[in-house]
Amino acid sequence: MTTPPLVLLDNTALTNFALVGRPDLVFDLFGDSCATTTAVFSEYQAGITHRGLPADSWDNLTTLTLQPTEQTFANQLPPQLGLGERSCIAIAVHRHSLFVCDDAKARREAQRLDIAISGTIGILIMNVRRDMLTLDESNAILTDMITEGYRSPVSTLDELL
Repeated sequence: MTTPPLVLLDNTALTNFALVGRPDLVFDLFGDSCATTTAVFSEYQAGITHRGLPADSWDNLTTLTLQPTEQTFANQLPPQLGLGERSCIAIAVHRHSLFVCDDAKARREAQRLDIAISGTIGILIMNVRRDMLTLDESNAILTDMITEGYRSPVSTLDELL
């Protein structure tokens, strides 16, 4: 898989990798292609205040503001999606980006709009496939994420690789 020009991270992905102290796994995969939106970053900052999320995990992450056409598009997306999810989907549609999200409703909407998607599990798998982590290391990180509250669809990555 070639790295897309823009990889948009939703709050769940930011939170999962920050809680285990491994945002490097995202940056090492995608480099300067990583970004989020101001709405997602606001959600993450609320997590710093209310959940004790690490404050400096994403200091080097680019934060994007929606263009007027993207904002109009975001406003037309289903209201049951969060502001962060809608903002990422809007940018992904207009800028042909990969959307990294674990929320089932947001992923379904992204699929409906033909947006490339991945999630926390996908990032862990990509790290293994690119020999950046062993399967055991990746499983240990997943276990740590689950311990921190990630509602993972799998308990190990073994069957996915």
